[in-house]
Amino acid sequence: MSDLARFSINQMTVKQLSLPELTAACRDLGVGNVGLWREPVQAYGVEAAAKLVRDAGLTVTTLCRGGFLTATDPDARARALADNRRAVDEAATLGTDTLVLVSGGLPPGDKDLRAARERIADALAELGPYAEEHGVRLAIEPLHPMYASDRCVVSTLTQALDLAERFPAHQVGVTVDTYHIWWDDRAPEQIARAGAGGRIHTFQLADWTTPLPEGVLNGRGQIGDGAIDMREWQGYVEAAGYTGAIEVELFNEGLWARDGREVLAETAQRFAAHVAPAGTGK
Repeated sequence: MSDLARFSINQMTVKQLSLPELTAACRDLGVGNVGLWREPVQAYGVEAAAKLVRDAGLTVTTLCRGGFLTATDPDARARALADNRRAVDEAATLGTDTLVLVSGGLPPGDKDLRAARERIADALAELGPYAEEHGVRLAIEPLHPMYASDRCVVSTLTQALDLAERFPAHQVGVTVDTYHIWWDDRAPEQIARAGAGGRIHTFQLADWTTPLPEGVLNGRGQIGDGAIDMREWQGYVEAAGYTGAIEVELFNEGLWARDGREVLAETAQRFAAHVAPAGTGK
């Protein structure tokens, strides 16, 4: 098996590349998988983007992102549900079976994390069947606790699975992202729990480097540059039965300032160096 057979480049890692530039670079470098983001896909045109990646022979591993489901205002909730249904439609058009969900933070003035998580569950009860009808799975992504107030009240795989397990696995599962969970000593057992239930819908890599930038959002390090043992986490997800694509998703101002094709080539090289072939674990 090629070192890059399971490698998927998340579009955000090389967001400086247009969609045609990204597909051309993937073709030239022998990269067969890509994770797409809604905003650039919408700007290009969903149908046109689907044709572009299909003609390039690329497999779309995920679409990012749906979610932001914690609003208390009824109108805001209705808008969020409608937007997530559109996201499901877009995922189906692009040919991916996985829509990644960033659940949303606390509404202004709200301090009740538990209630916010219950609102996510209420939304999933509506969105899960809709996604199933379109052949799409919802993948709840827990984000590092530093994002709990403004971006994602789901901070651990435990919390994500407690939500997902209220619904069938073919409707709702989880995203395992090294950047967000590497610090959690319960995460390995939760990966096993997710695998046993068939709920690992995607596996993403990013490294943890410090100091984090101001604002912290764009602090994901190139794999191999930080504190995370990528093979260790790969071993956990493979022991749990995951054999799918592995996305590298980096939010990094330094990488975005460079030539995108160079960053893509470097990321592929880092993947080959730091991720073991399927079935070899560590």
